[in-house]
Amino acid sequence: MALSSLAASPARFQSDRIGLFKESVIREMTRLSFQFGAVNLAQGFPDFPAPTEVKAAAHKAIDDELNQYTVTWGAKPFREAICESYRRFYQIELDPDREVTVCCGATEGMIATLLALLNPGDEVVVFEPFYENYWPDSQLSGAVCRYVTLHAPDWTFDPNELHAAFNSRTRAIILNSPNNPTGKVFTQAELTLIGELAEEFDCLIITDEIYEHITFDGHTHVPPITLPGLRERCVLVNSLSKTFSVTGWRVGWVIAPPELSASIRKVHDFLTVGAAAPLQYAGITALQLPDSYFAQLASSYQAKRNHLMAILERAGFRCFKPYGAYYVMCDISAFGFANDLAMAKYMVEEVGIAAVPGSSFFSSPDAGANLIRFCFAKKPETLDAAGEKLLRLARI
Repeated sequence: MALSSLAASPARFQSDRIGLFKESVIREMTRLSFQFGAVNLAQGFPDFPAPTEVKAAAHKAIDDELNQYTVTWGAKPFREAICESYRRFYQIELDPDREVTVCCGATEGMIATLLALLNPGDEVVVFEPFYENYWPDSQLSGAVCRYVTLHAPDWTFDPNELHAAFNSRTRAIILNSPNNPTGKVFTQAELTLIGELAEEFDCLIITDEIYEHITFDGHTHVPPITLPGLRERCVLVNSLSKTFSVTGWRVGWVIAPPELSASIRKVHDFLTVGAAAPLQYAGITALQLPDSYFAQLASSYQAKRNHLMAILERAGFRCFKPYGAYYVMCDISAFGFANDLAMAKYMVEEVGIAAVPGSSFFSSPDAGANLIRFCFAKKPETLDAAGEKLLRLARI
């Protein structure tokens, strides 16, 4: 009797905190791309090789038996390499022993940060469209999101609207620059304004900077941690994933003032213990690649952006030009579908292209109902194959 009763209603054991959670739309589109044999322009991972020397360093680390636990917050040589990288690119000094925590990717870095620094009922300001993990992360932390719209086509925000989102309960603002999904690169003037609000309301700036080296057309990434007066209220989340085309390695880091790092390390320890040891050592080689690697990374992605945008515009999309990251947001109004979900479904099932419906990046699905996101972190031949399929849309 008891066993059959249990089997009939296992849902009663689910946590209330995940009641509104759904499968990641981005990862769902990858799953559907496999199911229907579609070209995957949805999830943000390259289909070309990682740097040869970085892969060789991983092999060597494994062969050298660097296969056991490191210190939970990261192998010291890797933490030192992270600090040297920030000295090299941004002229800031970091303490590898007190300010750097190595995590299992930026995804774990973000949730460890929010769990460590937010209390239930705290508010976080989030720009939308936003990367889809930020809302679930806030829910797991018991926080309340206050959204501020980035307005197309340039993805600008209204300073008055931003100011209105802050109040005495504001604990942090989450900032992703270069931005996924829009490709916006926040300017120093915009970051200064955000910093002034953080100071006025005495809150944190939590930054996701995973696309830091992927910027175009003269735009450059400015970490808020480098701006005057912001060092002590910034928490910086980053990863090897996008810069070095190793999204499956799950090696990232969080940079924060010592007191905050100590809290983040406690949560990180009990979430994952530590990131993969040999891949941390390979990360040293990655971070020490010459300047030419990082310049080529940006220029190659700019060429891919131009390639895909030309394809999309021929197919009838209105593209919003990105200046960073590796995605293009597009307006789908001209195609006559009921909404973004209907078009994404049609494309993956009938056209053979997987893309991400824009509504997954908004707090209200209606706000993204006329948008769809494509990823251009692909080989030229992949983009060409996608182009042949997308031209079918021009004829419907």
